[in-house]
Amino acid sequence: FLDSLTTNLSLALHPRKNIVLSGGDDRLWKTWGFPDGNILLTGEGHTDWISGCCFRPSERCRYTLRGHEDSVNSIEFLPFSSTALTSSADKTLSLWDVRTGLRVYTFQGHVHSCNHATFNKKGDVIASCDSSGVMKLWDMRKLLPMLSIDAGPHPANQVAFHRSGGLVALASGEGSVKVLCLPVGQLSVLHGPGVEVRCVRFHGQDHLLSAGIDGRVCLWTWAQ
Repeated sequence: FLDSLTTNLSLALHPRKNIVLSGGDDRLWKTWGFPDGNILLTGEGHTDWISGCCFRPSERCRYTLRGHEDSVNSIEFLPFSSTALTSSADKTLSLWDVRTGLRVYTFQGHVHSCNHATFNKKGDVIASCDSSGVMKLWDMRKLLPMLSIDAGPHPANQVAFHRSGGLVALASGEGSVKVLCLPVGQLSVLHGPGVEVRCVRFHGQDHLLSAGIDGRVCLWTWAQ
């Protein structure tokens, strides 16, 4: 998938169709056919770069969630719930009840700007990453830190869980994708893009997507 005029800043996969959604610094969102890479739709309307995108609809603005003290860098819903997770440049993660618009918990522990945070499939673990390359795992039920991995010194831009929950991929600013195997605690490095990687997503059992600042979306074959 190649759009050389765009720095891709976010990726999302359609829950039922082979479609990838991307957003970037050209202020556009685009949908791509998977795996052929054809652009299906392009949307405009934003006045600045798009840092996050998702297929989940929000038909109208119901609440403005206030509480972070710096830019909000990612937002994600816990599946089948009204709980949203945000990460911020104020070095924190927050859980929100979108029915009321209230923040219910704040995770503290990063010492640099948090670039992204996500849930695993079961919704009981959160992975987060920051601008110094540190990735952290959090116990969603106990609301406590579980693990901290220093994958720096380059920024860690995004994290993603494999559907098994045993692998976590990290988009690195050094031009690689890093994959943590949780059962053995081993961090592997996938070389190839050569430019800063901004987004990562597992697709199915054995595919991994990554997107970088050169506008290219790479498809990796992944086998456990």
